[in-house]
Amino acid sequence: MRLIVERVSHGYGALEVLDDISLTVEEGEILAIIGPSGCGKSTLLGILGGLLKPSKGRVLTDGSAPEGSLNPITYIFQDFALLPWRSVAGNVAFALEHRRLGAREREARIDEVLAKIGLRDFASALPRQLSGGMRQRVGIARALAVRPAILLLDEPLSALDAQTREILIEEFLALWLAHRTTAVYVTHNLDEALRLADRVCVLSRRPGRIREMVAVDVGRQDRTPARLAPLRERLWRSIQDEARAADREYV
Repeated sequence: MRLIVERVSHGYGALEVLDDISLTVEEGEILAIIGPSGCGKSTLLGILGGLLKPSKGRVLTDGSAPEGSLNPITYIFQDFALLPWRSVAGNVAFALEHRRLGAREREARIDEVLAKIGLRDFASALPRQLSGGMRQRVGIARALAVRPAILLLDEPLSALDAQTREILIEEFLALWLAHRTTAVYVTHNLDEALRLADRVCVLSRRPGRIREMVAVDVGRQDRTPARLAPLRERLWRSIQDEARAADREYV
């Protein structure tokens, strides 16, 4: 399924956050969105997912959702958003409640996604018994359980340590290669964006406008730091002045 953004602008009262954003995320593509703090990345993601109505413009989808999709556009959040009193299986089940699924199909979906994400042996564990990486895996499993056509990821790895982030990047890529789900990935981390994305959308300082759309033209098997270094330098040059200004603004 493609995601089409047509001339989207948004503000909160007198505060203009996004200005005239137009882009298309192709079916099976990962688009990363980067930019200085406060440029409207998370606001744009909320508009893409229908959580916010834009002040101007519109968001369209084109194409069919996968067979059995219960929620074509699905979020994976930064803070895991798990229910602490529910087990791992119970948290995944939450996404399937109030759906027209029989008990057998619901249990089959839960078991399938827990196996994919390596958490089948932890189905009865509570979130407090899990590491940060495992809790984020539960969030990923919950999203996959509804068989989305489009995944929206809001800095899903930013709260994790570097080693866990590296492991989850590899796991996310393996899952994406298996399913080719269209994805929009918001991040502050330039290396993360270049490892994961097919293209990187660079937003300007508020109000967020598209400064540049950068194709990551390095094969996924060749995305070493050395091969990605020129692209990383290009991205940093594109945002560094505004990132420093935004950082002073937020002190």
